[in-house]
Amino acid sequence: MRRITALASSALALSLVAVGARAAEIGHFNGGFLNIRDYFVPADPGFYAALYNYYYSTDRLNDHNGDKVNSVTVNPGPGSGIPVSLNVDVDLYAVSPVVIWEPETKVLGARYAALAAPLFANASVDAALDIGSRIGRDANNSSFNVGDMFVEPVWLTWEFGKHLEVLAAYGFYAATGKYDTVTRTLPLIGTVKTEDPDNIGYGFWTHQVQSGFAVYPFDHKGTALTSVVTYEHHSEKENFDLQPGDDITLNWGISQYIPLTGDQHLLLEIGPAGWNGWQVSVDRGTDAHNSNRDRTFAVGGQIGLTYVPWGVAANFHGFYEYDTQDRFQGSSLGLSIAKHF
Repeated sequence: MRRITALASSALALSLVAVGARAAEIGHFNGGFLNIRDYFVPADPGFYAALYNYYYSTDRLNDHNGDKVNSVTVNPGPGSGIPVSLNVDVDLYAVSPVVIWEPETKVLGARYAALAAPLFANASVDAALDIGSRIGRDANNSSFNVGDMFVEPVWLTWEFGKHLEVLAAYGFYAATGKYDTVTRTLPLIGTVKTEDPDNIGYGFWTHQVQSGFAVYPFDHKGTALTSVVTYEHHSEKENFDLQPGDDITLNWGISQYIPLTGDQHLLLEIGPAGWNGWQVSVDRGTDAHNSNRDRTFAVGGQIGLTYVPWGVAANFHGFYEYDTQDRFQGSSLGLSIAKHF
């Protein structure tokens, strides 16, 4: 579960690393994947099964100032270099089946749960560099494969009266996704090692900690104001002397339930949401060609239905990244369905 899969960045890297204009590494956590209330342990113990669908699209790569990258400069030797136009088109679909177990026993006075979430993704990537007949480089790819799996063995939510909940969680992303490297010889550039365009996995592990709160202005908890901070620490990237910099993401949302029937069995959930993400330390290692720190600001909203007697909820959300630096800028859609057993 991340901002986009490594496939998008690796396919671009196929073109961009060779010309020394690679964007910074990105973290696993995706601020646009979960729903507003999903960060908190459910109120009722038992087993939960959920299916998250995620779609991301962009035709824009931004530099460290937030400006669109239209061209890069190739420096095959002495001189001022050759300007090369850049065109990008990325479409990503990811699906993640999630299993949650919540026992009746509390831990440290908090509701406790654990979850496992494998990831499968399909991405269509078209990255092109072109200056006519002197040099051309295209990376066209569509692939479906296994991504990196997320496991959260520690997930706690404390209740403080009827109006406040506080969460603390630890999880990790295992490097289980498809990941390979390739060595290529490019015109005017020479031999370079890059990530395989077919990659879905990131090639590194991530430790993730979360903390946040939900404020309920009313006793019935039909209205929730949430804020969650996620911190990521990454391991070294496989086959490269590169350790991606740490990331921090702030998610916020306002969720409102509206009864659609007199017995309150069918509930509409609606509200605005968004996130701000920052890379808080630079990439490290001899293969870290970029000392910039990426960031993402996004805003959107959510709408969904919950049928209480069946313990079923379906939610749809959409987000637009209105400001990014040193990474893609695009939009995303998400559709999820969850069932309590």
